[in-house]
Amino acid sequence: MNGPASMLVGIVRFIDVTVGEWSGRLFCWLIIPMVGGLTYEVIARKAFSAPTDWAYEVTYMLYGSHFMLGIAYALYRGGHIRTDVFYGRWSLRTRGLVDATLYLVFFFPGMLFFLMSGGTEALHAWAIGERSDASPLRPPIYPFKAVIPVATLLVLVQGVSEFLKSAYAARTGRDLV
Repeated sequence: MNGPASMLVGIVRFIDVTVGEWSGRLFCWLIIPMVGGLTYEVIARKAFSAPTDWAYEVTYMLYGSHFMLGIAYALYRGGHIRTDVFYGRWSLRTRGLVDATLYLVFFFPGMLFFLMSGGTEALHAWAIGERSDASPLRPPIYPFKAVIPVATLLVLVQGVSEFLKSAYAARTGRDLV
């Protein structure tokens, strides 16, 4: 591979490993405390007739975080929805052209909107010390709201890698990596 292509490969591999793989491997562990909280709730409720006030909130915050923080990994692994009935029949160059165009027209503007609005909401939640109203415990909800801009930033960076791969395929008709 020549100079510019090898530089692109280096950038893409760096993003794929540090954002895609790293975030997927790190955030998958959120499932363990979530399952632990659910298991504790079921045992406490069914075996001891002593339901908890906190299990619902722990579950939705951990599951929401798990879902949001896993989006960059799903993008890296190609786990998002695609209309394969058309996509699978196209040449690599056509797929690259369509993907690169859609990244520029829809993905990046949408993710920038989520980053700005989610960041504004998270900063406001931290500033006022926002708490949940779903139970009498009223746990802090601002860390949960901070997940939105963090997840959006991760998926934006992973999107740069995917865009570079798509643009290379559109230009050359070959996969970058």
